[in-house]
Amino acid sequence: MYKLFFRLVFKRMDPEQAHYAAFRWIRLAARIPVLRTFVAAALAPRYKELRTEALGLRMHGPFGLAAGFDKNAVAIDGMAMLGFDHVEIGTVTGEPQPGNPRKRLFRLVADRALINRMGFNNEGSAAVAARLAARNPVFRTTVGVNIGKTKVVPEAEAAADYVKSTEALVGHADYLVVNVSSPNTPGLRNLQATESLRPLLTAVREAADRTVTTRRVPLLVKIAPDLADEDVDAVADLAVELGLDGIIATNTTIARESLGLKSGPELVGETGGLSGAPLKERSLEVLSRLYARVGDRITLVGVGGVENAEDAWQRILAGATLVQGYSAFIYEGPGYARAIHKGLAARLATSPYATLAEAVGAETRKKAAL
Repeated sequence: MYKLFFRLVFKRMDPEQAHYAAFRWIRLAARIPVLRTFVAAALAPRYKELRTEALGLRMHGPFGLAAGFDKNAVAIDGMAMLGFDHVEIGTVTGEPQPGNPRKRLFRLVADRALINRMGFNNEGSAAVAARLAARNPVFRTTVGVNIGKTKVVPEAEAAADYVKSTEALVGHADYLVVNVSSPNTPGLRNLQATESLRPLLTAVREAADRTVTTRRVPLLVKIAPDLADEDVDAVADLAVELGLDGIIATNTTIARESLGLKSGPELVGETGGLSGAPLKERSLEVLSRLYARVGDRITLVGVGGVENAEDAWQRILAGATLVQGYSAFIYEGPGYARAIHKGLAARLATSPYATLAEAVGAETRKKAAL
């Protein structure tokens, strides 16, 4: 039914307007007790065998919503109602900003992909922090907070901008993510270089620890798929050196060539980050490389081209303890998380692994042993 609705309605709408329309429906459903109970029963069944411990947190399962969908923390319960085991909100910047001029979101339907150049449009760290503080959760879910650099802040002052967001938001986060990998904020990806990343992550870690003294909030960094392999290794080594809790692999790509895109040149040629199915192979490569480098010392989160349960299972075998999706949700609709959970449970049942934790990294370890 959703795919028919997508073809007849959403496909004819501007992608950003369709996003906001769907968002409103999800939020509305989550506010109506009878409706949200019905939807959660249908779309968010729990599988005991998928229960996951990661980042010192207990989750219903390993599959969550990637950052970018709920930028301002307005629909956390709605996304939990649809079955996501964790919800990563943001990207949130120190100051509010409108993002880039529209049109800034494009569907590549033939490729099951999106191109976005949203530009971190969000209400800013103070407003989002106030919303999180006032939240009265309906569903128990893990909430990650993804922070990025305000566009007008010079690169030399980036650390202070991230610290501002950290101080405002970390007390409301189950885990915190430093996003240095979006291609839509000028100069942001330069911060992935270890000489820039080390002081930035150190400053955020120190700010988090002095702001929240009752617990240690896990800190992760999100990296781009466009990093050279040696740079992926360097980030992995830095994460271990600094005692980082995790790495999210990966953000969107600026690559277009060699991806076999089927959409017309008028879409493929749009600037911005490409997400969805074409990113699948490279994202998996980066994840496997990270796991080969860090093993079980830090938590890895696999995202990028996760369309179905098989994709999620391959991320787990490659080394991901947690898996995220976003673009495929647009194409698959509200049953997306349910289908992935059902498929993961089936794959685990027929695998040689007694638990999901045993499966994490198994394929990467096997390749290394050959």
